[in-house]
Amino acid sequence: MYAKVNGMGLFGMNAFKVTAEIITSRGQPAFDIVGLGDMAVQESKMRIKGALSGVGISIGGQRITVNLAPADVRKTGSLYDFTIIAAILSVNNMIEDDLDDCAFVGEVSLGGGLVFTNGILSMAIEAKERGIKRLFVPKENAREASVVEGVEIYGVESISRLIEHFTKKRIISPEPVFKPDPTLFALEDMSDVKGQPFAKFALEVAAAGFHNVLLIGPPGTGKSMISKRIPSILPPMSFDESMETTGIYSVAGQLDRSNPIITQRPFRAVSHTASAVGLIGGGSVPKPGEISLAHNGVLFLDELPEFDRRTLETLRQPLEDGVITISRAQGSVTYPCDIMLVAAMNPCPCGNFGNPHGHCTCSKKMIQNYLGRISRPVLDRIDIQAEMPQLSYNEISAAEPGESSAEVLKRVLAARNIQQDRFKGTDIRSNSKIPAAQLHKLCPMDDDAKKLIAGCFDKMGLSARAYDRILKVARTCADLAGSETIRKKDIASAINFRSLDRKYWSSGA
Repeated sequence: MYAKVNGMGLFGMNAFKVTAEIITSRGQPAFDIVGLGDMAVQESKMRIKGALSGVGISIGGQRITVNLAPADVRKTGSLYDFTIIAAILSVNNMIEDDLDDCAFVGEVSLGGGLVFTNGILSMAIEAKERGIKRLFVPKENAREASVVEGVEIYGVESISRLIEHFTKKRIISPEPVFKPDPTLFALEDMSDVKGQPFAKFALEVAAAGFHNVLLIGPPGTGKSMISKRIPSILPPMSFDESMETTGIYSVAGQLDRSNPIITQRPFRAVSHTASAVGLIGGGSVPKPGEISLAHNGVLFLDELPEFDRRTLETLRQPLEDGVITISRAQGSVTYPCDIMLVAAMNPCPCGNFGNPHGHCTCSKKMIQNYLGRISRPVLDRIDIQAEMPQLSYNEISAAEPGESSAEVLKRVLAARNIQQDRFKGTDIRSNSKIPAAQLHKLCPMDDDAKKLIAGCFDKMGLSARAYDRILKVARTCADLAGSETIRKKDIASAINFRSLDRKYWSSGA
């Protein structure tokens, strides 16, 4: 007897269609699975026997051979259990329906239940692309998969429940398409932040152009507090951005099962104790790291100089490319990581260098070593470096709330609309992503602006990359002001956002 049933495979975020071909024959009882499966796939034989036994089905007297096609693609994980079980039920005529438009994905327990499986969203999207009309998944995954329209999603609790469905004893209804409730999500507001007008303007520019930011100031000035409020001034996520980010969280197993779609831009705060693997991802079967979990949102690194220097260096290429590729013996996985990097640091080990209200106890050598923990190539990839001075009593005690996030967001959205019109028909999504080859075309300057940046280039010892970053930030400042031409004041603002170049490195601190 022969049958075949569709399933889905996953490696990283790369989903692919798998066909479980099964043949049963007379002879010595055996159960073989071929098709380049890993240890988890081979172990599925015991889970499948137990699951079928749990619902009163014995396959102990059969000679069964299962081929997971394509046979030259490595299969990893336990998500093929359900596919193989559906094939066994089909070849034994317990399911007599035509299953050509169906796919079955999920892990089974020894008791015959279906277990929550990571990465369902990516597989549901691929299933739709491959013409699958009905997708059967574990009940706990049904809501997550239902965000993909065009495929009927069936949440299955157990093997016995699947048999009841196909024998028409108790039909499983398709999962309704999940629509998140926007009122479920509340963001912290910029109005909570007292004072710090320069830092607020810096973050407004960063949000408008999706620029990377470094906040510098003594302890207690609100660097972390203001950073947590950045998502409230970023444009709402588009549907495509939401699907991209949700797919990453699905693979990582970090989705909220009751609200399994990411509709707010992520904010991922990472401790300086994080390893390179934790930050960029890894493992024998590579999982996404914090930089990918922050995709389309904010990655916040507090106490930047305290991070291992080699860990920080791993960020250089992902910050440029917006993707991170992790290579292992089984293959390479590419995760998206188009992020706004927001970092915070003290100006020196004690935190009081340049603070008129505090006394710095650090020597020049100590400050040099502290700043030297961050390489110039990493700093060059941070467009905006803004200082946050210690607040005065009047600023701290002020009863009036500051400008709300909603008011700031209006200006950010206006600047983003200008950019959308400018970049229409291209792959460029924001000013921070303008290719170097198009800078002079897309960033026209008036004569006064050209003179100012020319004078600052040699004086500040800027690199070519830093020069490009200044132009991109100035482009965003001009967009916020509604000017097509970059003016002298826009260049001045962008240069003022190079705090380390102007004060620390240039002074030989």
